[in-house]
Amino acid sequence: MSKLILFNKPFGVLCQFTGEAGKQTLAEFIPVPGVYAAGRLDADSEGLLVLTDDGLLQKRIADPQHKLPKTYVVQVEGSADDAALARLRAGGLDLGDFVTKPCEARLIDEPAWLWPRNPPIRERKSIPTSWVEIVLREGKNRQVRRMTAKVGFPTLRLIRARIGEWTLEGLSPGAWKEVPAPAGGAAIAAAPRAGRTHRKLPSRDGRNSC
Repeated sequence: MSKLILFNKPFGVLCQFTGEAGKQTLAEFIPVPGVYAAGRLDADSEGLLVLTDDGLLQKRIADPQHKLPKTYVVQVEGSADDAALARLRAGGLDLGDFVTKPCEARLIDEPAWLWPRNPPIRERKSIPTSWVEIVLREGKNRQVRRMTAKVGFPTLRLIRARIGEWTLEGLSPGAWKEVPAPAGGAAIAAAPRAGRTHRKLPSRDGRNSC
């Protein structure tokens, strides 16, 4: 039976099982052999990462062709306004190597479930910050950060909160849980049943990278 793991990736952790000296990797948190990350999450981003040992399922989760929505909670510098949100939603932002597609974007309050980041973000006392929820069905390199910068509100903190119906619920930073995997990579947006949550465990050598 396929394995499916949900992991709350802390800030600074590389999205791979092997890495550079002095850098934390997935191997320090997830002692499960043979699993691969389904999609990337940059070292300076936090939140939900899905891992599986099923190649078809991995492809379906990561491939934008399958339109699986990914929800990001973003703290930006400045007070994001309606005009900026409208530009994000409309798509068509030229980011140099690609043009964005339409997405969902709305202003939100700071999430009640938010944990302190280590290290904290660098805030400027004279400039306020605001929180935006962005839902994408594509995934280019550092896309959310590039999008918010393009509309005038640079990203200070980025957390992926949801992939399809899989969420961070019950997962503190560095914790993971195994949940039932849909058979053959099908119906990946179906809500998973609750799984057992695990804290950080001893590291292991890994061979897979995302």
